Amino acid sequence: AELLPDPLSPAEDDPGAVAIIWADWQSCSESGEELLDPVRAQYKECFVVVRCSFEGRTYSRCVYIWVDKDFAIARGLHQGYPKKLGSIHQTRPHPYGQGAPRIASGGRFGATLAAADRRLAEAVVTLREPSESNGFVNGHPMAHHRFLPSIEPGRPPALNELIESGASSFEAGQAWKGEADLSLFDAPTEELSRLEVVEPIAAYYRQVGVIWNGGRTLA
Repeated sequence: AELLPDPLSPAEDDPGAVAIIWADWQSCSESGEELLDPVRAQYKECFVVVRCSFEGRTYSRCVYIWVDKDFAIARGLHQGYPKKLGSIHQTRPHPYGQGAPRIASGGRFGATLAAADRRLAEAVVTLREPSESNGFVNGHPMAHHRFLPSIEPGRPPALNELIESGASSFEAGQAWKGEADLSLFDAPTEELSRLEVVEPIAAYYRQVGVIWNGGRTLA
């Protein structure tokens, strides 16, 4: 509830559920030209999601997020994500050799997050079995605020709106479910460790592809 500004309220069902996601992204525009110049649009991120309610509908909301590329920060500001720079790493799967785990029962994946030279989170995920989904916390349209204060003191904000954003197209491979050891660490300039890990629910691994093409204003 502390992380949800008005007019949002906690989700009625399991309001304390939180998801932390590590993602290794390849992004591109409609032309696909970035795929041939990978440095332009490959990035990693770690973000934290809670669910919330607005006018009787359940949404997801990103409350913390770190990325490792400047263009991802700029796009995030447009979408209402509170993106900041960080250092994010995660184990990559590979079907051959000993240098990577398989996406299969027993596969173990590590993930770390750091910002301002301090480690904020680390996790080890062990896959157990195929799953019908990859969790219930990050499975809704996003409800985000886009906010820009006025340059003139005492004047109303230049931008202040609640928006809905989500994928206009979604593809996904087989989801896998398992368990995770997750640790969050104190840092003098971050708040992530306030989300105390009380009851681990599950861990998931899934490869996805999404298309984003705008959103709509809620308030």
